[in-house]
Amino acid sequence: MGNRIAIIGAGAVGGYAGAHMVRAGEDVTFVDMWPEHVEAMRTKGLRITHLKDVPEFTVPAKAIHLTELQQVSKEKPFDIAFICVKAYDTAWATMMVKQYLAPGGYCVSLQNCMNEETIASVVGWGRTLGAIASSITVELMTPGHVHRNAGKGGAAHTVFRVGEVHGRPTERAKEVTRLVGTADSALTTGNLWGERWSKLVINAMGNGMSASTGLISREILLDDTLRHFTARLGSEAIRTGQALGYALEEIHHMDPELIARAGEGDPAARRAYDEHRIQEASKPGGGAHRPSMGQDMVKGRRTEIEFLNGFIVDKAKEIGLATPANAALTEIVKRVERGELQPDPRHIKDLRLN
Repeated sequence: MGNRIAIIGAGAVGGYAGAHMVRAGEDVTFVDMWPEHVEAMRTKGLRITHLKDVPEFTVPAKAIHLTELQQVSKEKPFDIAFICVKAYDTAWATMMVKQYLAPGGYCVSLQNCMNEETIASVVGWGRTLGAIASSITVELMTPGHVHRNAGKGGAAHTVFRVGEVHGRPTERAKEVTRLVGTADSALTTGNLWGERWSKLVINAMGNGMSASTGLISREILLDDTLRHFTARLGSEAIRTGQALGYALEEIHHMDPELIARAGEGDPAARRAYDEHRIQEASKPGGGAHRPSMGQDMVKGRRTEIEFLNGFIVDKAKEIGLATPANAALTEIVKRVERGELQPDPRHIKDLRLN
């Protein structure tokens, strides 16, 4: 018998990964809080489309509203629960599914931010794994439809990185790697925390920028002032991660040290950073997407700013590092979220922090 899998939060990432698991023959139950999305998945299936190179497909979806989860008490419990909700919903979502886990069942954080500690506080460290979806650029377009603003990463870019919190390879980590690998390229890592912080840096450089300016990634990268501010954000986050002892991986396909020095004003590093990011934005389809926090702002949803840039600010403060760019962006996004400001590039340009 195969694993019984739960996707807790069938939004962009959860829906995308889960749909590919279903297509591969896995037993997947989607649990979501949006009634229209649940109903669309039940009646029409879950549709997956891509910007390029990949034919669209639709899979039949076993979908339930979170209020219906109690019915699992009469069924076979879940062996694996992928937690795919926003960071601020992690604690209650994990608590909700905990009682429906099999004795050897476990949770996998397939999310932005660093949520493993929150999950472990509910189910224990021994039942907690992490999975990073790197540069996946997916979006829940309408109920029952997830779109990826790219093709597959494939050999050019490993999208999924799965690891145990203790860093040792295990059979269950390999199994999770196999499952997410049905969607795109995947590996099992012994450096979960370095991978996780590196993804945090990527999100910190782009998500809040889109939410505060109203721009898509390409528009941000092709503006000199905004692009340089992304380097400043990345530099502060990288220096914080290094000080905390993380072994950082490549960030935007660049050495983290190059980004850090670019953000600190090193002329050669800044030229190399500019060349790389502009080239990235100039590719067909490059940067033609709105990062997840920008999507949240457009939809009037709460953002994860406190769990991204705000988290970096808090961790830096604990070790005596200053992160003025990340602190400023956190406050701007909060004000836009509250309706005190409208998204506008001037919020960043007027800071004069470059």
